Amino acid sequence: MTKRSIPTVGIIGAGQLARMMIQASISLGIECRILAKSLDDSAALISPNVEIGDPDDPIAIEAFAKKCDVVTLDHELVNAEGLKLAIEAGIPVRPTPETLRYAQDKLYQRNQFTTLGLRVPKFKALVDESDLLEFSSGVGWPLVVKSATGGYDGHGVWIVHSEADGQALLKRLWGNGLRVFGEELIDIQMELAVLLARRTTGEIAMYPVVETYQKDGICHEASIPAAISDEIRASAENVATIIGEHIEVEGIMAVELFLDSEGQLTVNEIATRPHNSGHLTIDGCSTSQFENHMRAVMNWPLGSAAPIKNSAVMVNILAAGEKNPLATMSDIQSTDTAIHLYGKIPREGRKIGHVTSIGDDRADVASRARSIASKLRGDS
Repeated sequence: MTKRSIPTVGIIGAGQLARMMIQASISLGIECRILAKSLDDSAALISPNVEIGDPDDPIAIEAFAKKCDVVTLDHELVNAEGLKLAIEAGIPVRPTPETLRYAQDKLYQRNQFTTLGLRVPKFKALVDESDLLEFSSGVGWPLVVKSATGGYDGHGVWIVHSEADGQALLKRLWGNGLRVFGEELIDIQMELAVLLARRTTGEIAMYPVVETYQKDGICHEASIPAAISDEIRASAENVATIIGEHIEVEGIMAVELFLDSEGQLTVNEIATRPHNSGHLTIDGCSTSQFENHMRAVMNWPLGSAAPIKNSAVMVNILAAGEKNPLATMSDIQSTDTAIHLYGKIPREGRKIGHVTSIGDDRADVASRARSIASKLRGDS
């Protein structure tokens, strides 16, 4: 009997992104291995190939990578030295540690994008007490303080309204060993995200520009098409293309953008892996961000990123306490609406799933998605 040759992609991290990568890999004939912190992690619950290990442990990463044909990531909080050890052992890592640095270190990202000529918020590294006063004199109050590394879903971001509050915050953050920087507070009209898939050859698949609704740093909704002009759409796509080619991304990249009250686009930050704003592509586009990520990681031809219908709206399901959404599934009719649950233990404010509705009328699509998400949250 001829032995089958099945490519193995190792995924560091076992959250819902890894879970959806596994689902996309099945139809592509790809086997996934998961490096998880716990067997209770979202992806670990559905994968037969799970290893327990810390993504901050370079030795664990190297050992895990040697059992794979190529390695990719579920999140950015991964030890770069471990990824370099994997590459030295002959295992491709996509995105590379050099590319990943743009997502891991926001201050590095700001400096590099400024050099590239991209519009970013005014910013300044805050390394001593005089820096805050100097920066505030230029941008005014309130302003934003951000951790250069480790932030996600609103964590690592603080709005500061006065010098006294800012200095007290900085002393606490510096005391915890954090590198931080100040940033102007943008007058945001709309938040956008551009997702593109890019493979080693340079081939790119560009998804429709996504309009997102954020609250407390967490994405609550995402919609296509974004309600923007063709000029702004083209500009957003151009920014994403410039960034993707400059950082030589391999896989999915998401660029978060602010559209301000004057109609200017400003780069907020990027992710070099599948992104919450792209979950609607599973049901709303010809090829999901997860399938194209796996295609790009394998350096295979990319699929079409074209939308299936005129409109798609994704609504995140944020847990309300410890209510289990499975308890209400039998009461839900979901015509033209897909339900995705992550297998996570519910706790207040945690993302435990999402729903995506598609159709021709955006208002109807959004209403349907919100209604089903509300029922799954257990809203009265």
